[in-house]
Amino acid sequence: MRSIRKSSLRGGTTASPDFSGKQSVLQGKIAPADEKSALAMTGGIFRCLVLFIVGSLSFTNILSAQTQNSDHAYKKPLLEVLKDIENRYHIKIKYAEPQVKDKWVNYANWRFRADVDETLANVLTPLDMKVNKEKAGVYKLKEYEYYRWEVQDGWAYLDSLACKYSDQASWEKRKALIKPQLFEALQLSPLPAKPNSKPIITAKRIFDGYSVENIALEILPGVWINGSLYKPLNIKGKIPVILSPDGHWEKQRYRPDCQIRCAMLARMGAMAFSYDLFAWGESMLQFKYEDHRKSLSQTVQTLGGIRILDYFTSLKETDTNRVAISGGSGAGSHCILMTAIDNRIKLSAPVVAMSSYFYGGCPCESGMPIHQCGGGTDNVELAAMAAPRPQLLVSDGSDWTAHTPEHDFPYLQKMYGYYGVKDKVENVHLPDEKHDFGPNKRIALYDFLVKYFKLNGNTVKDKAGKYDESKVTIEKENAMYVFGDKGEKLPKNAVIGFENLQKLFPQSQN
Repeated sequence: MRSIRKSSLRGGTTASPDFSGKQSVLQGKIAPADEKSALAMTGGIFRCLVLFIVGSLSFTNILSAQTQNSDHAYKKPLLEVLKDIENRYHIKIKYAEPQVKDKWVNYANWRFRADVDETLANVLTPLDMKVNKEKAGVYKLKEYEYYRWEVQDGWAYLDSLACKYSDQASWEKRKALIKPQLFEALQLSPLPAKPNSKPIITAKRIFDGYSVENIALEILPGVWINGSLYKPLNIKGKIPVILSPDGHWEKQRYRPDCQIRCAMLARMGAMAFSYDLFAWGESMLQFKYEDHRKSLSQTVQTLGGIRILDYFTSLKETDTNRVAISGGSGAGSHCILMTAIDNRIKLSAPVVAMSSYFYGGCPCESGMPIHQCGGGTDNVELAAMAAPRPQLLVSDGSDWTAHTPEHDFPYLQKMYGYYGVKDKVENVHLPDEKHDFGPNKRIALYDFLVKYFKLNGNTVKDKAGKYDESKVTIEKENAMYVFGDKGEKLPKNAVIGFENLQKLFPQSQN
């Protein structure tokens, strides 16, 4: 029989075994008779569990011993090998169980060397794994990071790329090779047909010197890209447009710093459009967050950028000679790629993004084979494709842009020098700052746009001549939605699910 006892949670009931064969309920507690039986049963379970574990370990050890010959490639379980390494070199290796489960190392003991780092590389490289050294004697197991290189390796590769050209003519030939291959790598050659639908635009909100309205553009049948457009209150003639994609920071484009940046640009006289990455923000009404980690996300984001350019360059108030793009982190990678493939962008400002030894840690940056174009390329060479258009690089001291002034920036100066405009590429390096789009990084962007797009910086400066961001209103996230608080306004033809998106890209299913 089974006795039912009261649960301590929400007054519910749970079934518990009655090992004594009696029904014994005592104010929600196990009665003495049941308690003894339960303890006896618990002890029995514990003994069985211990025997099972010991037996499993013994079986593993026996199996491991049986494989210690050349006929079985001297293989050992990865977990056992890691323990051996820890004991032999007196170190600690941190890992999660799924990382080591069911993984074996061939010729395990033969991979050991006098140096622990060499041993770890010998053991883990064939498994597409690595370790990061957190501090002396402590390592953390990681999957192989194809996108992260050693600094010197990245520099050496960039130097090898630079040997392919020596003047403007040879560089233009190289660009002409890379550019069409980028479209092919992204599965955007030819570009998909553009839907004939009109943009969905919400009501305008009025603030101090600027307005905000939310816009959704259909970039493929049933696939929408959403964003918020910040505009000056009084538009006279044609004005600049600043595409402002957002990176992988928490709360995406709804963050205060993103709203501040776009509102400030609007108060200075430009339109600024912040928009979601694929499967981020409102895009998650159609796709799951994990879909952002699919390689096709890079394709959809790039197509979204192209459609945004289509829309804004068609507006009568847009000055097509003053179209810019600026994004940080992963959006900085998007910024570099968009500028490389689309000449409608006249100025670019990737923030805490560009590096010769970091290709982008998210598939939305490096998931498609764009870095195999032209026989191999990297993000710095792609950034050089912006020349001779003005370009601002903002770097800091705590991420993969920490060494920008030492090697990558001088390369870009040389490339801009081919056009006689070496001064049109600038680097603002903030060695004491972290990976963000903070005030000093925004100031660098404001100054650059004042310089090249003639924005009116005086309208947003205080009496001391410093930028004053205090007049910007920070909106709640739901105010920036196009499709309603719960997605109730999502168009009926909206594509739902990644599998249905793939149907629009037949090549992606191969």
